[in-house]
Amino acid sequence: MRAFFLLPFLLLGWAQAAIPFWHTAGPPGDKVLLKAIDRFHAAQKAYRLEARYQGDYREAGVKLLSALRSGGAPALFQAELSFLPRLAQEGVALPLDSYLQDLPQDLYPEFLRAGQVRGKTYGLPLGLSVPVLYYNKDAFRARGLKAPESWAEVEEAAARLTSRTAKGFVVATDIWSFNAVVMSLGGSLVKGGQPAFTSKEVVEALEMLHRMVKKGHAQARNLAEVQFAVADFLRTKAFMGLGPSTALPVVLSQTSLPFAVGLAPVPRVPSGTVPLSGAALVVLKGASPEQIRGAVAFWRSFLEPDLQAEWAEATWYLPLRRSAERVLGEFFKDPERKAVFAQAEWGRPWSQDPEMVLWYGFLEEALERSLKGGMDPRRALEEAQRKALATEGR
Repeated sequence: MRAFFLLPFLLLGWAQAAIPFWHTAGPPGDKVLLKAIDRFHAAQKAYRLEARYQGDYREAGVKLLSALRSGGAPALFQAELSFLPRLAQEGVALPLDSYLQDLPQDLYPEFLRAGQVRGKTYGLPLGLSVPVLYYNKDAFRARGLKAPESWAEVEEAAARLTSRTAKGFVVATDIWSFNAVVMSLGGSLVKGGQPAFTSKEVVEALEMLHRMVKKGHAQARNLAEVQFAVADFLRTKAFMGLGPSTALPVVLSQTSLPFAVGLAPVPRVPSGTVPLSGAALVVLKGASPEQIRGAVAFWRSFLEPDLQAEWAEATWYLPLRRSAERVLGEFFKDPERKAVFAQAEWGRPWSQDPEMVLWYGFLEEALERSLKGGMDPRRALEEAQRKALATEGR
């Protein structure tokens, strides 16, 4: 009789849908994500996420591509946004629009667009960041400088901060950093589905960076030297640099800094925007209808304002809902932090074209040739444009 009484509960347990989930949330955000998963499990019994950490975005992407070839890919994957268009184009990511009725009305619409490719939703935004102009507050105070509000002020500050042993600004020749400058000037690397490397704003952005490097006011670092770009700033070999809003919490969780770090929004013209970077939850081909529903249900639970606030405080990802900002009252008492997060109003997706993965290598090559090799900016960009268009025509 006792066994008969327990049978419905046992059957309920057997019917639970397991959802293998590969994620990239390391410290300090891992505790918040795992807490959200535990809370999701406690609130319902139909779905269970089997979370496994897979390293950073690059490491996780390599592992996923390998698993897709050999089998063993998860049902749910935390994909870096620039990886999402490729997953959608190749039919690996499943469209989710039919599962997204009755979403909270206070979600930032541009944040939802960050998970879309050609009008369809393939990714559920999990952690979105904005770029920040980081600066050495102590060095600025010593020279009577204030946080730059325009790129002209950045150039002026870089000149005044430069000495025999240090540069005013560190420039990375990666596409993310360069695109942040381009978008702040009102431009775009892609127009009408085509590369726009020779457009006015793109040329203007590279000419400005080239000018600072040529004058000796900025240090250029290529992709192989990214770690040195961070070290330049931390070791006071450079006093300004661009980075994602999520960079500072990671650094502070690992070390203490010998100087005060200043935060400023990226200088922006009235028509300028800032890129939304980060990751989204992607349901992969082969997932069952129950796994899809469970993945979306977890994401909905993660949107609760208190969890969003805790996630933002730990990681400096943007809260996806406006209502979470009310919970972040203490967090936003820091005026610099508040100004950085206010960039959400101008945040826009930037890497939704699947073809971008075919083009950006040519652009990064042009950036390095101009900023480290001294090539004329316009000439370098014209070469990148020709190569990109030739690839597009194949």
